[in-house]
Amino acid sequence: MIAHREMREKEDPSHDMEHTPHEPNAATMRQNRRRSRLMLWMTLGGIGMVSAYSAIFLLLMDREGRPQGWIDAVYWTITTMSTLGYGDITFSSSAGRLFSMLVLASGILLILVLLPFLFVQFIVRPWMEQRERSRAPRSVPEHLRGHLILVGFDAVTQTLIARAKRARTPSVVLVDDPADASRLHDEGYQVMVGPLDSPATYRKAGVERAVMVVSTQVDTTNTNVAFTVRQVNKTVKIAVTADKDASVDVLQLAGADHIFQLSSSLGRELASRAVGTRGHAHVVGSIGETLIAEAAVRGTPLVGLTLDQVTHQMGCPASILAIMQRGRLRPMGPDSRIDERAVLIVAGSREDLDTFNDQFQSPEGVESPVLILGGGRVGRAVAGALDDSRVPTTIVEKVPGRTPSDLTVVEGDASDIEVLQAAGLTAASAVVITSHDDDFNVYLTLYCRRLRPDLQIVSRATSERNVATLYRAGADSVLSYATIGATALWNELGRAHRVVIAEGNELFSVPRPRSLSGAALRDEKIHDTTGCHIVAAIDSDGTLQVETEDIPTEDLTHVVLLGDRHAERAFRNKYVKGR
Repeated sequence: MIAHREMREKEDPSHDMEHTPHEPNAATMRQNRRRSRLMLWMTLGGIGMVSAYSAIFLLLMDREGRPQGWIDAVYWTITTMSTLGYGDITFSSSAGRLFSMLVLASGILLILVLLPFLFVQFIVRPWMEQRERSRAPRSVPEHLRGHLILVGFDAVTQTLIARAKRARTPSVVLVDDPADASRLHDEGYQVMVGPLDSPATYRKAGVERAVMVVSTQVDTTNTNVAFTVRQVNKTVKIAVTADKDASVDVLQLAGADHIFQLSSSLGRELASRAVGTRGHAHVVGSIGETLIAEAAVRGTPLVGLTLDQVTHQMGCPASILAIMQRGRLRPMGPDSRIDERAVLIVAGSREDLDTFNDQFQSPEGVESPVLILGGGRVGRAVAGALDDSRVPTTIVEKVPGRTPSDLTVVEGDASDIEVLQAAGLTAASAVVITSHDDDFNVYLTLYCRRLRPDLQIVSRATSERNVATLYRAGADSVLSYATIGATALWNELGRAHRVVIAEGNELFSVPRPRSLSGAALRDEKIHDTTGCHIVAAIDSDGTLQVETEDIPTEDLTHVVLLGDRHAERAFRNKYVKGR
């Protein structure tokens, strides 16, 4: 099929021609058809009304003994309905005068209501829509270089745009609907409109000057986009998402360099937060050769110790970068005490983390089983990731037959306490909530926290505004499609690498500001001013330096920070802008 399409495009040069701005899409054609039908019915109604009034006029005139012709009848009807009323033909009877008032009233209604309606529908509105369509850009400026081309607009691309903006990387949103393009343009996004399957669209988007093309549409659209872009440019990076496993091979054949199955990625990230309990340092990412792990301390010898005591007891070079609790950063002073709900962010090599686990992991061993609420794609991905870690799981799914039979499933409503107890809530070490309904996730978080106050609860979020609500409801960790997808896409760009610690808090690197040379690594003034914690430095060899107390004055490449998007923006504006 792909070869056939390529041959067809080579034989038909017109296929590569730019679509004209005025070429109607399916929605416009449907709207034009509705308007045409409306105009037809109103025209027929007007003709029928004039004909009926003219016939009644002839009948009444015959009764008054003054017979008239059809031309006179139509003339009288039109002049009366239009309120001109020349007065050269009038009725003398009461019935005729009542009829005249009826015709006059209907004419006034037509002039005041129907004619303005027709004028707006068929003249004003099409003109405004055409003006709106022509306002949407159909190419990018020639000087734009090093930009991202994002095909379509959704939660993932919106988050990716925000990150690119903070890193001062330009981005262009490509859509095929002029109305969507105008709306996004009004919202402040750099947008371009054009057919997504036309090579000319990507040429006008400056694909030869772009750093990457990203498409997060359905698998079939992503295939078409990748194949079309690869025709235009053989070297540009193409990153796409895939919902189905079978689509991965097809997308690779189409020319995609990086293919992300976000359901699987989100499932693995949720699973990693579920098993990082009882002191086990579970890897959640890396910066260079240094692994980043998190370890919940509940039930371990770490509870009640100060950070200084933990540092002196650690028998390995691993370093504690941060202390998190319910998605929030805790103070990091020597006297900071580690309580039952704390989660340590640890950096080190694989050997360092293994030594940390041997020293501090709870003697109860691995945290199993894990209860998964929801058997959709994300829930199944969580189960698969936990199975790879040899952690037993039980899925609670309401829809019969939705979850494969090779998984342990309890069918029923997760909000039913009997179903949860049958699934093993009492013995579970953690619960992962995977529903795409944030309201239901908040409900389940509150419910599970009330039933098991000591339970590790990891929840999925769909909307960013519900993240704080889920934390307040009792979730220990929250992750979303948008964050995981945008992070994965951004890391493939090859710029500053990012590691998601929790929804809203990430480890990221920025070029070392010259003004901070010699400053304390955890300078409280910097944190108070920007909200960012400087947790490490990266030397010219790419090695993560976490033990140093001050930011070295020698030529470092980057510093590593931990914070949310607001803190990152404040830090970049204060220290990185202009450097």
